[in-house]
Amino acid sequence: MEPILTTIGEYNIQIVCQSDSLMTWIQRNFPDNVLAKANPDLFIHLIEGYGVPFVDYNVEVVKTTSNISFHRADYLIETDLDYHHAKVSVHNELALKHALMNLFSSFLVCRQWGLIIHSSCVVEQGKAHIFAGHSGAGKSTAAKLSSPRELLSDEATLVKISPNEIVVYNSPFRSELDVTHAGAYCQLASIQLLKQSQTNSRTSMGKSSGLLHLMDKVFYWTQDPEETRTIMNLLAILAEAIPIYELRFQKNDTFWELIS
Repeated sequence: MEPILTTIGEYNIQIVCQSDSLMTWIQRNFPDNVLAKANPDLFIHLIEGYGVPFVDYNVEVVKTTSNISFHRADYLIETDLDYHHAKVSVHNELALKHALMNLFSSFLVCRQWGLIIHSSCVVEQGKAHIFAGHSGAGKSTAAKLSSPRELLSDEATLVKISPNEIVVYNSPFRSELDVTHAGAYCQLASIQLLKQSQTNSRTSMGKSSGLLHLMDKVFYWTQDPEETRTIMNLLAILAEAIPIYELRFQKNDTFWELIS
C-alpha cells in the first residue's frame, strides 16, 4: 500500500500501514500533501491488532539511551529519541487517534515548537479563540454553539509558541466536528477556561494563575525533568503573550458577546 503523505502544523509526515481500515481513518482525518514526500520530518509505521480495547488513560513511559516507548493497554509507541522514526502498534481507531496525539505532542515538545492543548478553537474576525477544559467542560458544546464561525479544532488544539508569534494550526485530532477554517493557521487572540453556568461571565486571570490552570490541559506524557521544563517554558511564553479568561457560559451563543 502506498504511504500517506501529510503535513501537521509545519511538519511533513509519512505514514505506512498494511491495514485498510487504519489507512482509511488516516485519509479521512489527515490532509493529503504530496509535497511532504520531499523531506519528511517524521516516518510512522502503523501496525494493527495490538493489545486490548481501551481500559484507561494510564501510559507507561520507558526511556533508554537510544529510544523511548509509550505503552497503554491499547497502543504501543516505539521511537528514536529525536522522534524521526516511530513504530505505532494499535488495537483500533480510538487507540490510533490517541497514540498519534501522544506521539506528535512529544514530537513538538522535543523540537520546542509548541503544544497540543485539550480544547476547541474557533475563528472570529480572523483571530483564533481557544476554549479549554477537561472532558465535560463544554469544549465541543462551545464549538457547536459558535457556528457559523469557522472551526480550527474541537478536541485538541495545535498551538505554535514562540516569542515572536502564537498561532493555531488546523488540527487533524478531532472528536466529532469537522474543521471548517479554510486556512492552515490563524493568530491566537485569547484563551477561555470553560465552566458551564446559568449566566455568562468572563473574568480575566493573571498570568501565573492562567499558566497553572493550563498545565493539566496539555496533551503530554513525560518523566523527564528537562522535557517538563520545556513544557513550562512554552506555557510561560503563551501566558505572557495571550490573555487567559475564566468563561462561565450558558448553552447558547450569547457568550460571544463577551469575546467579540
